[in-house]
Amino acid sequence: MNERQLQILRELGEVGSVTATAEALSMTPSAVSQQLRLLQRPIPVPLTARDGRRLVLTDAGRALAGAAIEVETALARARSVIEEFVERPDAGVSVAAFHGAAAAFFPPLLRRAGPGRPRLALADEDVARDQFPRLTRDHDLVLAHHLGPASPWPDTVVAIPLLREPLDVALPSDHPLAAKRRLTPHDVVDLQWITVHDGFPLMATIDAIATAANRPLVIAHRINDLAVAAEVVAAGGGLALMPRWTTRPHPGMVLRPLSGVHTRRHIDVLHRPERAARRAVRAVLADLRSAAATIRRADHPSDADADADAGSS
Repeated sequence: MNERQLQILRELGEVGSVTATAEALSMTPSAVSQQLRLLQRPIPVPLTARDGRRLVLTDAGRALAGAAIEVETALARARSVIEEFVERPDAGVSVAAFHGAAAAFFPPLLRRAGPGRPRLALADEDVARDQFPRLTRDHDLVLAHHLGPASPWPDTVVAIPLLREPLDVALPSDHPLAAKRRLTPHDVVDLQWITVHDGFPLMATIDAIATAANRPLVIAHRINDLAVAAEVVAAGGGLALMPRWTTRPHPGMVLRPLSGVHTRRHIDVLHRPERAARRAVRAVLADLRSAAATIRRADHPSDADADADAGSS
């Protein structure tokens, strides 16, 4: 039995005919009769009986119709709870992000928190690119990154672009190459490098540098946490790729653009389609877009304009 069948039985008990029931519920009489037969099928006692030209409920039918009232009341209450949950501006929203995005986006999200605002649950998730969509099972929103051009995210998630961020070469501030305004793959190919682990997005650009220079890079250290990598760079441990806008400044490190290879990463926010039905989730999405715009503009107005132009092309 289902809600519609119980509703038909209840209405039949009140109006006394299939035709009147069909009119009341905007159905055809044949559809009403079919649903009554389906409702009757698993029940061992008759629910209806003929009384002249009328179709009336038996004692069992009246008992079930009474229960139908309780069912409809409970369902109405459940719908009200869901509607309240969906529309609550201060409901909980969970956000996961890889380390760099967490450092850049979590603080502005938290600064917007307060009474009447979504309650945030934040988590850092440093995973390979193909693992990000799976995180949407456990989190409302997931900040993910990839290097373009790349295969699209799966159809099971909605992907909203936030940033197309340039990648620069990080080197010690007293390194001889720090005097150059722009570097090439041939400038850096024979130097010691700090890279992320295989399978993580930045490795694609490392491979592109080696291809452009026609020989492999000298990889000395594997460090995924860019804050740790910055400390190692400043200490003279090697060069590294660093995002231009979301890397925290370090007094012992400078960033220099790299020519000759694609050096941009895409930061997207992923979510399952149904999550955006909630008002609180939509509010956090708007906050993420606002934070991304601020990141693009802060101290890099020309880069932000160029990135906006590239995103519209």
